[in-house]
Amino acid sequence: MIQMPSLKEARLRKQKDVMVQTKQYIQDKSLSQLGKGKTYFIKTYGCQMNEHDSENIKALLEEMSFQETTDMEKADFILLNTCAIRENAHNKVFGFLGRVKNMKEKNPHVIAGICGCMAQEEVVVEEILQKYKWVDIVFGTHNIHHLPKLLHQIITQQEKEIEVYSKEGDIIENIPAKRDSKYKAWVNIMYGCDKFCTYCIVPYTRGKQRSRKKEDILKEVKQLIKEGYKEVTLLGQNVNAYGKDFNQNYKMENLLEDVALTGIDRIRFVTSHPWDFTDEMIHVIQKYQNIMPYIHLPIQSGSNTVLKRMGRRYTKEQYLTLFYKLKKNIPNCSITTDIIVGFPNETEEEFKETLDIVKECQFDSAFTFIFSKREGTPAARMEDSISIEEKNRRLQELNQLVNYYAKAANEKYLHKIVPVLIEGYSDKDKNKLVGYTDTMKLVNIKGDPSAIGNIVKVEITDVKTWSLDGKIVS
Repeated sequence: MIQMPSLKEARLRKQKDVMVQTKQYIQDKSLSQLGKGKTYFIKTYGCQMNEHDSENIKALLEEMSFQETTDMEKADFILLNTCAIRENAHNKVFGFLGRVKNMKEKNPHVIAGICGCMAQEEVVVEEILQKYKWVDIVFGTHNIHHLPKLLHQIITQQEKEIEVYSKEGDIIENIPAKRDSKYKAWVNIMYGCDKFCTYCIVPYTRGKQRSRKKEDILKEVKQLIKEGYKEVTLLGQNVNAYGKDFNQNYKMENLLEDVALTGIDRIRFVTSHPWDFTDEMIHVIQKYQNIMPYIHLPIQSGSNTVLKRMGRRYTKEQYLTLFYKLKKNIPNCSITTDIIVGFPNETEEEFKETLDIVKECQFDSAFTFIFSKREGTPAARMEDSISIEEKNRRLQELNQLVNYYAKAANEKYLHKIVPVLIEGYSDKDKNKLVGYTDTMKLVNIKGDPSAIGNIVKVEITDVKTWSLDGKIVS
């Protein structure tokens, strides 16, 4: 079957009611042995939403008796869960597909698939059909729960399955999740986005803004508490717009308070759009100690003229007003951001305005990127007079400044005692434990492994640009 995505359809917002589907996914017992004796390998690109999608996919596969492997060479099913935000991610996926092709040449029975945001792009699926004909399965962000039936068709009928829907989207409840951590969990509270920033493909790949019912969210959080989880991160493409699609007065500040009242130890939320960050939200964060003093607040540019061309709906002055409200009202609050350089026709003066904002805000860290043209977005049609060499120069200059302030922010922690949720062993040094402070600082720790899964007091003994070192104190 071939169901192609459509960029034209993905743009539409028909204002029809969102359907909350509680019976779209019911485990098909007849498929419970489909993957018996077979293994799967998933490589995930992109945001936290993609990471949580992969947790859902893993659970679906394991309900069919597939077993996970971290060795792609031993996998019977290889799936790339993709990101469409930047060209670099596209290139990585297509480069990785070359490795998968070599495996399929050695073993034609290997099933290869692509899902996620790239799969929602019309041009990508057309390229797969033309140049990557050996890819067996392509599905998008709206029909993850269809994976069992798609795999059944491939395995029993040896048919290629392309099933991607370009639509506003509904909410599919009851999809299981195999979580990557035993101590912290992603919890979707909403899907999609209606902001349509001129550079961003997300409203096309993820559909319209739609919020889950509070009852379903709180039920999930309470179940996580029963299972021993210490931390939840509330997820959405524009998380603090939660509830704006409801016909009732229940917004992000109300949900934050209700989640805080469940008693879960730690609450975080990403990603925030400055346009929707209310004073009421700040009040709730200030009120509850289990809402962490960490805010990711993308600014994207420090120039009002660039922000206007980006369609960001706020000025740098409005951003700074919000920034200082957060700093004033939330003690010890750390703030990180996203910044794009080289937006079409960004002048040197506009770029300097971005540097000035970084100097003023002194962010704890920033994710910095060169503008990436996404086909189908308004920014992709803009004339661009800036050379790639100049864009790279600006990125390097920005990164030097960001790194300086990141190190300065970390230095404030030296010799302080801070709460850290210990998550496991450090990837770089198996003799050390690793965890995060309440302010989202990564800490490598000397301490007893019995601390894993607990929030403990840690004295910071050394400081680096992107991490801290510490030791557990009694």
